[in-house]
Amino acid sequence: MKHHVPQRRLLASALLLALAQPAFAQAVAEADDTDADTLDTVVVTGIRGSLTSSMNLKRDAQGIVDGIVAEDIGKFPDTNLAESLQRISGVSIDRSMGEGARVTVRGVGPDFNLVLLNGRQMPASSIEATNASNSRAFDFANLASESVSAVDVYKTSRAATPTGGIGATINIKTGRPLDMGELANVGVKAVHDTSNDNLPGKMQGSSVTGEMSGIFSTVFADGRFGASLSASYQERDLGYNEAAVGGGWYAFHGGEGPLALPDQAANATNPPQPGDVYSIPQNLIYALNGVQRQRTNAQGTLQFAPSDRLTATLDYTYSENRVQTRRHELSTWFNQAASRTAWTDGPIRAPLSYTEFVDFALHEPSGEIRGSDLAMAGAHFATRNENKSLGFNVEWEVNDALDLVFDYHTSSAESGADSPWGSNNTIGTAAFVRGDTTVDFSRDFPVLGVQLPDGMTRIGADRMMVTGSSFRNSYMRSEIDQGQVSGTFRFANYSSLNFGASYTDVNNRSAYGFSQRDDWGGFGGFGADYADDLWQADDMGRYFGEFDGAGDMFGQFFMFDFAKVRDAAIAARGGDASAYLPPPDFTTDRRAQEKSKSAYVQWNNTWDFEMPLHASIGVRYEETDVTSRALVPIATGLTWTGENEFAVQFGDPDFTELRGSYDYWLPSVDLSLELTDSIVLRGSYGHSIGRPQWNHIQGGQTLDSFAAFEGGTGSQGDPGLKPLESKNFDLSFEWYYGESSYLSVGWFRKDIENYIGTSVVEISPFDLRTPVGGAYYNEAVANGCTPGSTGFRGCVRDYIFDNFAGAPGVDVANGTIAGQPGDPLAVFRITVPVNKDSSSLDGWELNAQHVFGESGFGIAANYTIVDSDLTYDDYNLGDQFALVGLSDSANLVAFYDKGPWQIRAAYNWRDKFLSSTYDSWRPNPVYVEDYGQLDVNVSYQVNDQFSIHAEAINLTDETMRSHGRHERQVFYATQTGPRYMFGFRYRF
Repeated sequence: MKHHVPQRRLLASALLLALAQPAFAQAVAEADDTDADTLDTVVVTGIRGSLTSSMNLKRDAQGIVDGIVAEDIGKFPDTNLAESLQRISGVSIDRSMGEGARVTVRGVGPDFNLVLLNGRQMPASSIEATNASNSRAFDFANLASESVSAVDVYKTSRAATPTGGIGATINIKTGRPLDMGELANVGVKAVHDTSNDNLPGKMQGSSVTGEMSGIFSTVFADGRFGASLSASYQERDLGYNEAAVGGGWYAFHGGEGPLALPDQAANATNPPQPGDVYSIPQNLIYALNGVQRQRTNAQGTLQFAPSDRLTATLDYTYSENRVQTRRHELSTWFNQAASRTAWTDGPIRAPLSYTEFVDFALHEPSGEIRGSDLAMAGAHFATRNENKSLGFNVEWEVNDALDLVFDYHTSSAESGADSPWGSNNTIGTAAFVRGDTTVDFSRDFPVLGVQLPDGMTRIGADRMMVTGSSFRNSYMRSEIDQGQVSGTFRFANYSSLNFGASYTDVNNRSAYGFSQRDDWGGFGGFGADYADDLWQADDMGRYFGEFDGAGDMFGQFFMFDFAKVRDAAIAARGGDASAYLPPPDFTTDRRAQEKSKSAYVQWNNTWDFEMPLHASIGVRYEETDVTSRALVPIATGLTWTGENEFAVQFGDPDFTELRGSYDYWLPSVDLSLELTDSIVLRGSYGHSIGRPQWNHIQGGQTLDSFAAFEGGTGSQGDPGLKPLESKNFDLSFEWYYGESSYLSVGWFRKDIENYIGTSVVEISPFDLRTPVGGAYYNEAVANGCTPGSTGFRGCVRDYIFDNFAGAPGVDVANGTIAGQPGDPLAVFRITVPVNKDSSSLDGWELNAQHVFGESGFGIAANYTIVDSDLTYDDYNLGDQFALVGLSDSANLVAFYDKGPWQIRAAYNWRDKFLSSTYDSWRPNPVYVEDYGQLDVNVSYQVNDQFSIHAEAINLTDETMRSHGRHERQVFYATQTGPRYMFGFRYRF
């Protein structure tokens, strides 16, 4: 039955269905293209129309393809592309600040999923907490969804598909004016993010922020010229609060480590036994984060069709994402003393309660009773991400048998500081009033207990001091120049041959520099250099209301104005501001260039037996040359700055260069058998590759600036690394039993070689000397400082300061002890990437979509099961390689779409997964616990032009948590909040 709708709606519908077909710029008019009369069977309107178009994409595709299609031009199902992609079976997302950012597909992490924009490979850049990212993963938070018409997820490899996606190749599609015709609409939205309300007043942004988007398309000169412009601007003010053991956990075998000492073992309840594995925390941090974000997206497109056989397209896409963050912390740092503990049962042990005793002492010359530091750092920084893409495309129908396509684009992604203070900057402050310190780990939320000096119930502002600081400037830029030529030749027997060649030049640069003061013992007198009105008292516990136990914690802390305390610290140093700005030049600068040439052929044919059989058989050749240069700082010394804090000193940096290359033949076969008009059986086999992360191919050795009592860490790369190679198998059974209803069951397997693991070598680079075990140290031990005893390191440091003041390397004023000639060589654990592992993963994808007749009600559900033999062994304390991101996932969408009403409730769930094999810098697992989120959309069409809509994200206010080897080993516990939006859209 055909539906009669206005012409403008038909134009939009035709565009969306055309976009739903599986075609890249490299591969057009393939043998299994949808018949022309398909456009007469489905009209894309509303939620049902979107799901129907997605179903038809899956049904008509070559290989295993899923996708999301816009309900209408300018109205994508979710405000974030990653949030939409998670509705697809096999796709899971990583969340950042309560919003989807990166995708994992079928257990393969974000770095090995290739993202395209209109068939073109897109660069990616991002700034991590303190450094430029090493990842190739595209951050979907940078891209608004309003100008996107469809997103296709290609789960099987094809010869015509660009290389780089082992999990999937994701193609983001935008509209074209000659397809859209005359179109104009505008949308306005108000956003209230409740996470912003759960911050101190001085950290909160606006209670309501705005979003605006618009699309304009026109055609003139008898349909020969077309122009379109889409743009959006969004502001979002939010907060997220975290409790974390951000420094990670020290892991030991039973009978080793701190609990091997008699006093610690005697004060342990249910202590670990020999053969057990137990862990103790490095620190505990509570952090409040206030974030303001402004996101701008725009795309302009011009098209010229001088004849029915020739169309030229010029397009430019721009996006900017600016993020400002204010952060306040309350933290304690531990020293492996483990004075009194209680432990869980089992072979993997975690503390239910952990206490370290801290002695109070009279501090000279202040006359104050002084304990250990209760740290209260603050930060105020900003970053800016900018993406640009300029592309030119020509489609030429040479004759009835031959089509040719030429496509070229130059694109860039750049991330860097958006603040004069750098991309990440922190000023440490503290009150030295902390005595015995306890953490209750028995609940999901770690509960801190702190003993204050006798007679003190509240910490006075006069006890606050500035301690250490770090001002970092990180930068990442990735550029891609890509030219592609492709074609299709149709033979007289209705088979066809796709062919093409491309050249891709990728240049990536990641760099950073930092200024750091290691004054963790504080500088300036108590109350003398810092006015009391710099500090505003608050209680941390009231900002974690969603976690049980937050009301029982010790939460006294001081907030402060970052700029004012920075000025006070500069004044206390006599006006020296150099320590409170990042350096003018990058001290680490890594640059890599990948030049790739590729070519492919793919033969397509259909045999019209009683059950039609479609086949596509092809091969792709890929050749890549890698050049990697790195400017790395040259280490000159090692300084002991605190009980368990060491700082590496650096001199002038220098460049090093390395080269590598590889080439691959990548075959592929896709078969689909139409058992009946409604049942399809598919089988696919193909090879694909995924390129190493940027740090894996860096050209030099880098030492981390922080070290510890037992030594330091660092890393180096190898541009000769091979990419991951995957052999992919797929089987799928699909039953399309209604216009908008279907069932499918799919099985997949990936045999992956050349996994890039890490090998750690212990070396002593640059002949750095450590004071640990040196002459000063040994004399302190000989005179009563007992190794392994409580406060041992503090005893050694105090002895050296008391007896060797003014000696070479001993700086009493700054609290540092430098390694000297004759001292032992410092040992650094250098992480080196190697191709050392092979593994397989397999899984099942179950999909169901059903529309209940003409009632308007429908459901869509899917469940993905993924399994692999490459898992983490919690009993192994050494370096391991395991598959991160592997997890089961499920979606359930219920909707009503009839008349003017559209209502959708979508629940997404992801099971526990391994997110990292390192917590901080130690080889420990980090598991993200299972998480489910409910989102609701309601829309009402007032008339043909005007609609209003409301949305709720994370309606049930879920929290997120990650842990180490045991669930009581909390790593992060994060609270955000629901987000509510209300807006309208008007079509002209």
